[in-house]
Amino acid sequence: MRVLMALGGNALTNAEGRARPEDQIEAAETAMAAVAGLLEHDHDVVVTHGNGPQVGNLLVKNEVAAQVVPPVPLDWCGAQTQGTLGLILMNALDAALARRAVVRRTAALVTRTVVDAADPGFQKPTKPIGRHLPLAEAQPLIDHGEVWHDMGEKGWRRVVASPQPLEIVDAPAAQTLIEAGFVVVANGGGGIPVVRRDDGSLVGVPAVIDKDLGAELFARLVDADVLVIATDVPQAVLRFGTPDAEALGEVSLSKMRAYAAEGHFGAGSMGPKVEALCNFVEATGKTGVITDLAHITDAVHGHAGTRVVPEP
Repeated sequence: MRVLMALGGNALTNAEGRARPEDQIEAAETAMAAVAGLLEHDHDVVVTHGNGPQVGNLLVKNEVAAQVVPPVPLDWCGAQTQGTLGLILMNALDAALARRAVVRRTAALVTRTVVDAADPGFQKPTKPIGRHLPLAEAQPLIDHGEVWHDMGEKGWRRVVASPQPLEIVDAPAAQTLIEAGFVVVANGGGGIPVVRRDDGSLVGVPAVIDKDLGAELFARLVDADVLVIATDVPQAVLRFGTPDAEALGEVSLSKMRAYAAEGHFGAGSMGPKVEALCNFVEATGKTGVITDLAHITDAVHGHAGTRVVPEP
């Protein structure tokens, strides 16, 4: 079985959301222990991850140094976090496999995702990134061409487009590595957003791709049998936070779409995960899973988590 496991960016921080190097290394060790458990069962595993906290750290560095050196473009930030997190995850997985006497090679791949230059998001960027700043501190970044909005009492905050992912340029390279037996870490943060010029060449753009939608597209392109979106809860929940809360086990695609339409899943939390799983199941006829790291292996084998399955 080939499993595409998507880690949220917050899965690579500590419980309080800190993203110091030691916090990220410790979190990676926890996540890769779950991956090693799948590899012990002779599954192929492909890993993708969020990078919000890590990109946020780089944006702070941009802010602090803006009057000394030009800020690093957002697509460069994505590439840097893909490389750094790829290193951390590979090291953690190699160690976890060694403890289990499992022999598998690992590889990390810097991965680009094509978006449409005419995507409506570029005309009116709305995706907030980074921290709030007073105008005086934001102004040097605005002068460098970034788009910042006045958020009222909190100050100013940078906004970028969040376009739909259309094509993962480097998926064939990932597929080749997978077929050669590598455990591949790729498409971090949904991929580095790029657009095609008229001559066919690619250029990075200041945008953020939804990591769950990016993971869903990647799962299809590498022929995953199961898409697992790892989060901090064991299952998706109906009526979350109420006395009538109900954890979901195995759910048909149509039923899950109906629950989503009823508004059970928050737009900024579980909603994108549910949308991604439903898209994957609809496109492939395979299974999508939401669960936490502790239940990954059981969920893949059908004994835990929320599992979205095709219609009977």
